[in-house]
Amino acid sequence: MSHFSYRNGELHAESVSLADIASRFGTPTYVYSQQSLLENFASYADACAGRDALVCYAMKANSNLAILRLLASRGAGFDLVSGGELLRVIAAGGDPRKCLFSGVGKTRDEMRLALSHDILCFNVESIPELRRLNEVAGEAGKRAPVSLRVNPNVDPKTHPYIATGLKANKFGVAFTDALDAYRLATSLPNIEVVGIDCHIGSQLLDDAPLLEALDKLIDLIDTMESEGIPIHHLDLGGGIGITYDDEQPVAVGDYLGRVFARIDAWRQQKHGGRPIKVCFEPGRSIVGNAGVLLTRIEYLKPGEEKNFCIVDAAMNDMMRPAMYEAWMGVQAVTQRSGDEVQYDVVGPVCESGDWLARDRGLVVAEGDLLVINSAGAYGMTMASNYNTRGRAAEVLVDGSRCTLVRQRETPESLFALEQLPAQS
Repeated sequence: MSHFSYRNGELHAESVSLADIASRFGTPTYVYSQQSLLENFASYADACAGRDALVCYAMKANSNLAILRLLASRGAGFDLVSGGELLRVIAAGGDPRKCLFSGVGKTRDEMRLALSHDILCFNVESIPELRRLNEVAGEAGKRAPVSLRVNPNVDPKTHPYIATGLKANKFGVAFTDALDAYRLATSLPNIEVVGIDCHIGSQLLDDAPLLEALDKLIDLIDTMESEGIPIHHLDLGGGIGITYDDEQPVAVGDYLGRVFARIDAWRQQKHGGRPIKVCFEPGRSIVGNAGVLLTRIEYLKPGEEKNFCIVDAAMNDMMRPAMYEAWMGVQAVTQRSGDEVQYDVVGPVCESGDWLARDRGLVVAEGDLLVINSAGAYGMTMASNYNTRGRAAEVLVDGSRCTLVRQRETPESLFALEQLPAQS
């Protein structure tokens, strides 16, 4: 959170006071630092410089058009999981030909849409999907570029809800079935095999599981190429974690350096130095610590066992604590002197699961502003309208300038698409 700091006792995003943002745009509001976004993306892009490599931002982490445009302007590709996300890339000025389409449940309409925009690759996750894509591509008079998402059965040692590379997970083709799946893919007339990919999970602090998965993919590629199945790109997915509390995730440059060293040694030994394109799909590590959720304290409610700090943000704005029991940092926007009081920071939604932080020492008063840190990833994209609550505004800060990049939803906008039946 290097671009969120106190100046004269007041928390700023880059050079803009968060209190001023609250005054201008209200609360709750997501606030993003452009400098953080660019630096985080550069950690990948710089490590890939001079190589045939593509950084495809996993936009499920945060799909605001302004963020997509900013990353596209720096050469990013995109990892999609829906047709809607593809349309967002296009609306933001991104290049569909640098898009990878992941996800276990692609519909025929989504396949047609992606084919019509000549995306870079479909990351296919099952045999039924492969057969459907072959049919849809044939109807469109095209050959679909395909990479099979291989499930390497590697334990990422992360939260079970965000582990995706184990046998029990719904994602990908089982490692033991992958060779037969590739044999089938090469036999289908409207499929063009171009790559192989995997994604074993999210919020990984250690790159050892990722490198283990890479070794398994390397062995599989050698087997396939010995059978005349060429692989043109290797996609290692994303998953590098961020610091929410005291975690120490592996540095992106160190991880990518080890990846490229292994790939270079393998290609030199087995393939005479012939290069292979490498793709990455980072999401959280680009946007997570580039954003905060700005919220105002409505009430301070003492209780027999707990003290509650009731704010105007809620689980519908930030699902991670309720869904994953995730720890997220909390800071007061204005520093006060005095003794800390332990609070649970909770929202107004009618659920006991509506909490943002538990047992936090705060020096605050009613009406003060707080920020929920590390909120740039899986905040707004997972937000809902539960309790007919409009989703938050979003603001992008660039130095001393701040821009409203998403308006706050009004109650009227929430039911604008609903219709009352005619009365009998």
